[in-house]
Amino acid sequence: APAKKTAPAKKTAPAKKTAPATKAAPAKKAAAVAKAAPAKKTAPAKKATPVKRTSAATKAAPRSLRVRDDESPWTAKELREIRTEIEADVAHLRQEITVAEADLVGLMRDAGDGAGDDQADAGAKTFEREQEISLANNAREMLDQNLHALERLDDGSYGICESCGNPIGKLRLQAAPRATLCVTCKTKQERR
Repeated sequence: APAKKTAPAKKTAPAKKTAPATKAAPAKKAAAVAKAAPAKKTAPAKKATPVKRTSAATKAAPRSLRVRDDESPWTAKELREIRTEIEADVAHLRQEITVAEADLVGLMRDAGDGAGDDQADAGAKTFEREQEISLANNAREMLDQNLHALERLDDGSYGICESCGNPIGKLRLQAAPRATLCVTCKTKQERR
């Protein structure tokens, strides 16, 4: 029985001695690395340059966007104008949606107050509610189209027809910045 007691004690003791030894060794290594750390700290500074490359990539984006053969490449100014117009539309549409939703909440609240209304009054209220719902849904759809256009500007696919893969055309995009189809594909879509 005493041998069993000493055996577990021996197993526990070496484990304790080993643990501090391994902790001490990394601490010494960390101290040695800390002395060499100033040389390694310049490496993270080099990691900051890819961020600059990203901003340079966005500046190079006008050259990478495809245009039709008969058009000049996108300039940074043209893309800024397109982005500004789309972002202004996004802000306007978000405000419009907020107002429409508030109006709709008011109309829905008043829907129960129809006591004593004749059929014409009830029909007018229903029509007004449906009109507000339609306006809110239209604004949401246009907002989604604008956000999609911003995504396409960011990923470099702006100006490419989502149906045939050909360039949409700068003039078309300047007139309708949310356009995702070239004139040919849009015409085919509308005929269906």
